[in-house]
Amino acid sequence: MDKTIRRRHWQQTRRMTGWLLLLWLVTTFCAAFFARELNNLSIFGWPLSFYLAAQGASLVYLAIIGFYAWRMRRLDQQARAAARAKS
Repeated sequence: MDKTIRRRHWQQTRRMTGWLLLLWLVTTFCAAFFARELNNLSIFGWPLSFYLAAQGASLVYLAIIGFYAWRMRRLDQQARAAARAKS
């Protein structure tokens, strides 16, 4: 692979990883930080903070993993195609 192609691929990978880590941090922080305020709201007799911590955050984490796998596959395919086009 050409050096510029590798550099661009690595920059895209780092940028995406940074945004996904930020989303993970915000999800984790918000579920814990706002838990007291969300205790006043209830769904089927259980506090909303329980649902966010038990279900909502886990779904966001699963979505992050799925998006990362999908996007990395596309980035890798694009890098391989660009390398083939250069050679």
